[in-house]
Formats: sequence, structure tokens, C-alpha cells
Amino acid sequence: MTASAPNPASTPAPLRVTVWNENRHENYPDSLTAKLYPTGMHGAIADGLTSLLGSGVEVRTATLDEPEHGLPQSVVDSTEVLLWWGHEAHPEVDDVVVERVYDAVLGGMGIIVLHSGHYSKIFRKLMGTSCSLRWRNDGDREVVWTVDPTHPIAQGVPDPLVIEAQEMYGEFFDIPTPDELIFISSFTGGEVFRSGATWTRGHGRVFYFSPGDQEYPVYHHPSIHRVLANGVQWAAPTRRGPALDATFHERGWFDATQ
Repeated sequence: MTASAPNPASTPAPLRVTVWNENRHENYPDSLTAKLYPTGMHGAIADGLTSLLGSGVEVRTATLDEPEHGLPQSVVDSTEVLLWWGHEAHPEVDDVVVERVYDAVLGGMGIIVLHSGHYSKIFRKLMGTSCSLRWRNDGDREVVWTVDPTHPIAQGVPDPLVIEAQEMYGEFFDIPTPDELIFISSFTGGEVFRSGATWTRGHGRVFYFSPGDQEYPVYHHPSIHRVLANGVQWAAPTRRGPALDATFHERGWFDATQ
């Protein structure tokens, strides 16, 4: 009996993911970040996603200093989930690109905002708040506690997830009340932080996950890879198109239907 060839139509297309990084710390002279991440933080994140999701994803990277920050309309249109890491160069991100990404999220593209991306133009626009928080960078231990173990993003993630050295982020975190709170973090200084939360904006899913400072090897951590891989799968679009819009409605339409 001859085995039948696999039906290409039955094989799901890979999820198209773009990892965006401002990529500035990696390029400073004697950069600690470059030593920790020889291919950039975006490279480490992309490798982590590919190692866990394999042929289920098609991952590309984009950085701030590329034309249109690596996010021309064609790239945004073909991206199903965008991961965003930024820190010191938030003001340099062109408002045209921010608006392009914002419209894509409203139309169904998923977005995962990482660590100091909380202050990015795109996250603040999506949240509608200052997104400010308390911080301290002295290599504190972070313990990430799962508070919603049934959530898809929490599957396969150890509880607690311990990060031996990391920048401290603490409350108050000025964000809207999350649709879903998945992780909270505690630090040896006594601080706590809502470190993993989700929202829906238009048709798009938003996931914020805080661990990942540029001075620590957090994006090489296997359990961080698991969180991000789960996040990518969770944020995948259920629909994709223009954001729904209100339009002019003529008087008399109802009578015409009777």
C-alpha cells in the first residue's frame, strides 16, 4: 500500500511574526547588551520563538534605524503578531509608523509589548494613559507569579518563574484595568508589579510582559521563551482587515426595509 502524499491545504500556514527592537544599546562601544546578545535582543527573541514553535512561525526582525523603522505598510500588512522592545529612543519613532501599527492592531494584528516598551508611543496610544511606573535597576531578583493558571499564555510556565537578576518595576503602574491579569511579580525590595496583562483594542489582542531589561540575559531564559511563544499564539488574529468605522446613515433607510 502506497502512502498518500500530504495535502498542502491541510497544513496550516505559519504564523507571520515580526520582532521589533530599537537596537541602540547593542551598538554602543563596549556594550554590555552586545556581549549578552550578539545578534541583538530581537535576534534572541526570534531564536526563542523559532526554537519552540518551529515551522509554525515565520519570524522576521525589524529595527529603528531601518527605513520606516523596518515597518513599511507592506511589512505591517503581512505581520500577524508584532513584538515591540524599546527603551531610550521612544521619541525617535515616527508618528506615521505609530499610526500605521495602531490601525493594524485595531484591524486585528496582535501586539506584544515588552519591558520598557511600556513607555513606547504605540503602547501609550493603545492604553490611553501615561503608562508610568516605579523602577530601580540594581539587579534585583524577580519572582513572576502566575495568577491565572488557566490562561493559554501561562501554559508550561513554571510557577513561580524566578529571574535571578533584573530591573525592578513596581506599582503604581498607570495602565487601564487589564482585561486579563496573568502574572504579577515580586522583588526583594518589597515591590510588586502587574507584569503580564492583556487587553483587546478593536479586533486586536494586546499583551504586555515586563521581564527583559537590556543589562541582563533575560531573553535567553527558556521559560521567558515559553511565555513569548504562548503569547504569540494567543495574540494571533481571529480576523484581519480595516478597523470598523461608523459611516453616514441616511434618513429613510428603515422605511425602505419594511
